[in-house]
Amino acid sequence: MFQILVADDDKNTRLLLKAVLESESYSVITAENGEEALEAMDRNHIDLVVLDVMMPKMDGYEFTKILRQTNNNLPILMVSAKQLPADKKKGFLVGTDDYMTKPIDEEEMLLRIKALLRRAKIVNEHKIEIGSVVLDYDSLTVSRPGETQELPQKEFLLLYKLLSYPGKIFTRIQLMDEIWGADSETGWETVTVHIGRLRKRFESWEEFEIVSVRGLGYKAVKKV
Repeated sequence: MFQILVADDDKNTRLLLKAVLESESYSVITAENGEEALEAMDRNHIDLVVLDVMMPKMDGYEFTKILRQTNNNLPILMVSAKQLPADKKKGFLVGTDDYMTKPIDEEEMLLRIKALLRRAKIVNEHKIEIGSVVLDYDSLTVSRPGETQELPQKEFLLLYKLLSYPGKIFTRIQLMDEIWGADSETGWETVTVHIGRLRKRFESWEEFEIVSVRGLGYKAVKKV
């Protein structure tokens, strides 16, 4: 299941878009502005963003600019009441992948989303490749020639998160909120236990490594 982040300051619009997307079997997370959207991305694996332009605190242009400055190529569909060519041009200049004007045609939006996901090779692949190693999100497997390991869901999601952002440091609390949920009663020590299991499971695999960063958390390092 692909997860879409909807960022819009209008509650009714968020509810509408959430309902439309969920009817097509997408998982949906919502945010009221760009700041909330960035926070949501720290806690969740996101496949695509549907983004309003005019929002308080941080608008869609600024959100997109920040994302692109960090070399994040996540597909973005801007949806805005701003219809002037200059507005659309600004959206594309800061890095959006597509732009629709309100009121939106729901069927057209869904077609554009499918096209963006397909273009990003997410629909057909939903995988991470590190040399000859393949992490398959749909089957929860990590494989290399001659060997395939099917991981428990939490272990796989933890490894997938780290390897989706190689070199980025994640705190235990960030990983806890992302994988187990912010409302989970499980302690952050669970993250340490699962990291230990992953290290033991892949200790002979030379393509990647999970590194502890003293006082901060963990990061994944690609070695190929």
